[in-house]
Amino acid sequence: MRIISLKPWILAIRPKTLPAGILPVIVGSALAYHDGVFSLLPASIALICAVLIQILTNFINEIYDFRKGADTKERLGPTRTVASGIITERTMIRASMYVAALTFALGMILVAIGGIPILIIGLLSLLMAWAYTGGPYPLAYKGLGEIFVLLFFGIAAVCGTYYAQSGLWTLPALLISLSIGLLSANLLSINNIRDIETDIKADKMTIATRVGRKNAELLLTIQTVISYIPLFILLFRGYNFFILLPILSLPFAFRVLRSVKNEIGKELNYSLQLSASLLLLFGILLAIGLLLPDNSH
Repeated sequence: MRIISLKPWILAIRPKTLPAGILPVIVGSALAYHDGVFSLLPASIALICAVLIQILTNFINEIYDFRKGADTKERLGPTRTVASGIITERTMIRASMYVAALTFALGMILVAIGGIPILIIGLLSLLMAWAYTGGPYPLAYKGLGEIFVLLFFGIAAVCGTYYAQSGLWTLPALLISLSIGLLSANLLSINNIRDIETDIKADKMTIATRVGRKNAELLLTIQTVISYIPLFILLFRGYNFFILLPILSLPFAFRVLRSVKNEIGKELNYSLQLSASLLLLFGILLAIGLLLPDNSH
């Protein structure tokens, strides 16, 4: 594969989406550190694999959204490389295969450490990266995109990272994964609110196209509110007040919701950037809260 320029590939990788892959591993590893079970090797490999799976999902999304006509000249979001002809479909397919193979190879190191559960999570993650927009029942076209993100960029990523280091499935890991997963799903929700009109034309039935803009905004608000609840559950379970550090991001959350309510069309790209920043801020504050000394344990 001849790569003439890096710029098209940076576009295809979609760097702004990468925190959705990185943060679950950082937070899961911070929880492992908090619990005294942190291990650098599985944490590092999990981080690389999470980024690769996010990139793979984006590459496959390029291919199938182009095939199904979801990415057209009317698109309000960032330029898509396959739809615009910057990268050929054949080249993108080849790149996707390389990324999938590399992810699998690295993942086998994690399997050697964590066993069959890690293998199952890894294989399902690779399968769902394809099934998100490809296959006979593309999840993104059936209104299941947000559930996919919650499951794989929330629960599987955080709990899998923690398990790879500790060999344990715990309630705190699950609670934290819900917070990260819901805030990651918000990115997709805002994306789908922006694309309601073009998605309807492409027969892409997201939650937003099914329920309409106002109800989609309400669901976005509910997802945001619920994402903060696990912090208080963990506090009542004995974690100290550092666990509430992400509460400092609440003003930013209100700003995101207000922006989505007030903006239309391409202006929602700004709301999307705000939501990505909220996810990043929440995740970093949560990781810090877990890494700070906890006298209650």
